[in-house]
Amino acid sequence: MTVIIDGNKIAQEVRHSVRKEALDFKEKTGIVPGLAVILVGEDPASQVYVGRKAKACAEVGFLSREYKLSADTSEAKLLNIIDELNADQVIHGILVQLPLPKHIHTDKIIAAIDPQKDVDGFHPYNVGGLVSGNPLFVPCTPRGIMELISRTGIELSGKEAVVVGRSNIVGKPMALLLLAQHATVTICHSRTKDLPAVTRRADVLIAAVGKPHMIKANMVKEGAVVIDVGVNRLENGKLAGDVAFDEVAAKASFITPVPGGVGPMTIAMLMKNTLDAARMII
Repeated sequence: MTVIIDGNKIAQEVRHSVRKEALDFKEKTGIVPGLAVILVGEDPASQVYVGRKAKACAEVGFLSREYKLSADTSEAKLLNIIDELNADQVIHGILVQLPLPKHIHTDKIIAAIDPQKDVDGFHPYNVGGLVSGNPLFVPCTPRGIMELISRTGIELSGKEAVVVGRSNIVGKPMALLLLAQHATVTICHSRTKDLPAVTRRADVLIAAVGKPHMIKANMVKEGAVVIDVGVNRLENGKLAGDVAFDEVAAKASFITPVPGGVGPMTIAMLMKNTLDAARMII
């Protein structure tokens, strides 16, 4: 029987734990973890995400600060704000919501954030730490996926894992985290030849390509664990993952739904990263 992994439930458990730990931390140190989120422009999806992050901060008892900037904000102004936040002792985590407007160089902005406040885990210092096995912060979505896998009791050691998608945000860090747990990892992308033949080898299949219903049942091994990272809005307004859920669920041993799977874990892990950042200053 297929187990549908309840990301909402597990994320709630994580947030509850973070809230308790944050209260204990405040009692011992007087410090309230603080997160600053910067949004440039009015991308609807980004606005929704920023709102959810503020709500999560309130739930776990964090200080939350939002900077909502117009789409024509200069790169220099954004860099100035980041410099101020780097020096602000009540802010422990800084997150710049992506994507940024085209006139702003994303790599330059990410590199300007203090690595000890880079709760997204995107700074080159933290990327290098992930490669070497000792990051300050792990990107929130991959960390959330590993938490789902761990709490579900899925064993990774010796398993064949396939990641479809090679983004810096999900695909690459996901592969490194799986490798660290002794899985044998393959990364697939748009130029992979005979993709179904590769994905059918997977004991654990991570779909993070951004194409609705791309992963069909004929691409999945019987009994595989299938993690769907995709969030795609269809013409009818509904959300769909990268996996054709109904047909793949019939073959999988474990599967995440969209919505309600990986998504809630991303924000839960952001809260966990922010708490970790606050602890670093002690």
